[in-house]
Amino acid sequence: MSYHVDQNGYYGRFGGAFIPEMMYPNVDELRNRYLEIIESAEFRKEYTDLLRDYVGRPSPLYYSNRLSQQYGAQIYLKREDLNHTGSHKINNTVGQILLAKRLGKKRIIAETGAGQHGVATATVCAREGLQCIVYMGAIDVSRQAPNVEKMKMLGAEVRPVYSGNQTLKDATNEAIRDWINNPEDTHYIIGSVVGPHPYPDMVARFQAVISEEMRQQLKEKTGSELPNAVIACVGGGSNAAGAFYHFLDDEEVKLIAVEAAGKGVDTNESAATTALGKTGVLHGSKSLLMQTEDGQVIEPYSISAGLDYPGIGPMHANLYETGRAKFMSVTDEETLEAAYNLTEKEGIIPALESAHALAALEKLMFDQDEVVVVNISGRGDKDMETYLKHFRAKQ
Repeated sequence: MSYHVDQNGYYGRFGGAFIPEMMYPNVDELRNRYLEIIESAEFRKEYTDLLRDYVGRPSPLYYSNRLSQQYGAQIYLKREDLNHTGSHKINNTVGQILLAKRLGKKRIIAETGAGQHGVATATVCAREGLQCIVYMGAIDVSRQAPNVEKMKMLGAEVRPVYSGNQTLKDATNEAIRDWINNPEDTHYIIGSVVGPHPYPDMVARFQAVISEEMRQQLKEKTGSELPNAVIACVGGGSNAAGAFYHFLDDEEVKLIAVEAAGKGVDTNESAATTALGKTGVLHGSKSLLMQTEDGQVIEPYSISAGLDYPGIGPMHANLYETGRAKFMSVTDEETLEAAYNLTEKEGIIPALESAHALAALEKLMFDQDEVVVVNISGRGDKDMETYLKHFRAKQ
């Protein structure tokens, strides 16, 4: 069984390009040219050089002695929080901006929830001298104010979105409308493994550097390229796609995807798609999403702006349906406790999204000699207001 995309843009029965006729020119151009461009020697050299000299890769694989003692396993942290801009998102935006340049695009648009993808997009646009417009739900603009200011300082125009729930789904809707209206000069840098083919595959390929490095680093540190388990949070799922990518065919490696339960999967305030969703089409691809009986999207909820998306990418839907990955969810409170625990034990303040992956350790059992890698997808600077509010409430 293959867990990778097929020639028609599907992962099993999920994926494809369910798009309006006006979007076909945009998507066709990408579909016809992306592999030729990103697999060329010239592209690979420029991309690899920038990851090393600009992003700061490889990101460290850090052995956490104190978490290992706490959870009775050999716990390693993949430190994507140490990348330039503070998360894994820069891996994808560097790749897509190089692609856009080769396609002759002069205007870049993006959507963002937690703001990390917006900052990463604004960063690469500043470096290339390209116009940058970032769509962001109005609620996320408020709760991720530091990242909004960073985007503006980097020269991006941040456009708040007031429709719908005013979060990530609605920002994506507006970005798609923009792209339809500006097909000639605009490239849409989607930040996750969602959207019409080829986006899920393209973003996964750019994020695959995470697991590529993991294998090399584990070989050096443990003598084996293969861990027993890899844990990553999942909203749309780009960091998990990158962390899982080079282990997909190694079925002895457990892949553990952690969704946002919010206030609980039974509370109507959750973003746990695999627990609450069913098959449908959103933002151009067939996947699992939270929806009513008549197909209307249910607004998700999570304390983390980057995980309150009502679906998962088609790659992850296939991993869930085939059983290749174990999907679980953790609540806001469990997430906050995990974040405080890492901060106290290791002096690392994780992003709220990453703290979901850490919280899963409380619910899993491992043997003492098992090697477990947790992907720390971003740092917690952007979430300090949320952390402080809850920390003060505890005192």
